[in-house]
Parts: sequence; C-alpha cells; structure tokens
Amino acid sequence: MNIDSWDFSSFDGVNLKIHETGEGRALILLHGLFSNAETNWIKFGHAQLLADAGFRVIMPDLRAHGESDAPHDPAAYPADVLVKDIEALIAHLGLTDFDLGGFSLGARTTAKLLATGTSPRKAILAGMGLQGLSGWARRRDFFFQAIDTRDSAKRGDPHWLAIQFMKSQKIDPVAARLLLDTFSDMDPEEAASIETETLVLCGSEDDDNGDPEELAAILLNGHYVAIPGTHMSSVTKAELGQEMVRFLAG
Repeated sequence: MNIDSWDFSSFDGVNLKIHETGEGRALILLHGLFSNAETNWIKFGHAQLLADAGFRVIMPDLRAHGESDAPHDPAAYPADVLVKDIEALIAHLGLTDFDLGGFSLGARTTAKLLATGTSPRKAILAGMGLQGLSGWARRRDFFFQAIDTRDSAKRGDPHWLAIQFMKSQKIDPVAARLLLDTFSDMDPEEAASIETETLVLCGSEDDDNGDPEELAAILLNGHYVAIPGTHMSSVTKAELGQEMVRFLAG
C-alpha cells in the first residue's frame, strides 16, 4: 500500500504529520485517543478499502499523537485545539467538497466540527455514543488516572488496558494530560442541530462512550450500524472499513 506522508504546520506552528493514500474524493479520517493514523486506519486495511473505492484518504496524526509534535507548553493546548487543527488542515488543502469521519476521540472532534460550521457531504462517528459527547469529564478523569498510574498499575486494574495501549503507542504523558484538558462537552441540543448525513458506527460490545443508537436517533440525518467487537477490537475488524465504504460510496 502506497502511503504518502507530509508535514503540515498548523494554525499555531505546531507540526502535524499527515498521511494519505488513494485518489478521488477527499475523505479526512481522525483516529482515536492514544492511537495514530497507522494503527487506526492503515494497519487493518480500512484506508486501502476506501482508496480502492475511489477516495483520497487523508489521515492526520493528531496533536500529541503518532509522528506529530507533542509540545509541553500549555499555550499549545487552547480549548478544542484539535478542532482548530482540522479546520486549519481543511483550509490548507482548499477543500470545499469532502467527507469527514473519526473514531472515538476522532468522532468527538468530528462532531464538534459538524456543530461549529464544517460542512462535509457525509460524516462518520465511529466508536461513539451520545454520552461520550456530553459527558467528557468522567472519561477525562479516567485517562488522567491512567496517566498518573502508568508505572504502578497492575494487571486487573481498570486502567491497565489503556495504560498498555498508551505505552505501545509511545504517548508522551505530559502532552497527553495537557491535550485531555482541551476537550469540551457537547450539549445534546448541539448534536441535534447537525444536518450532515451521518453514520454512527460502533462495535456491538462497545459501550465505552455510551449508547450509539441514542446518538444516531438525536441526529437530524443519522444512521446506526453495529459491527463486531469491543471499543478496542472493532478497529481490527474488516467490517469497520466495509461499512464506511458502503455508506460513503452509496
């Protein structure tokens, strides 16, 4: 698979690594928390399926993730900084007719973009439920605890899997903590104002971010599809990419 990777200087000069493959209609995909474009979209074949279906798949490593910069300066983490990064990327690429999607943290960022003026043709919120948009503080505190106990937690601790994933992805804990504090909650009324046709795509055993069916129901033009897996394992399933292609190419 041919992946082209390039550097993008965001709105404040922080460098983001952008990965892309394929030609055709532009599709921006945002990965999940503590992950990166390679793990979320490339490794398990989803980007290849989308490229084969006629999409130019654009996959940034989010700030403080993957090959992108992970600054320790608190000034590099204003409120909703990931939204600002993607707005800057869309402007840099000059995109006016495109699709947009994300998984987990990427889905939260996508929803925020949809609610604040970004207007893709279609959107995908994967690994996300209504409570994941409106109740961020609880999730934030869970990940704060994972960062704080990353060297002391034992197997069986509820934070164990998150810690192991964070370590496997070489996440900078200082940058991660700063980033986690930039996310704001989305009022359900904000979600209910989203007009873009949106696929809510979630593992059948995934309730990490609340109820995906509730999220799809509150959207003006939402569709819910279940695929196999938990929050972690659904990313490894071919059905994730297959359902994305079915929705976007339909």
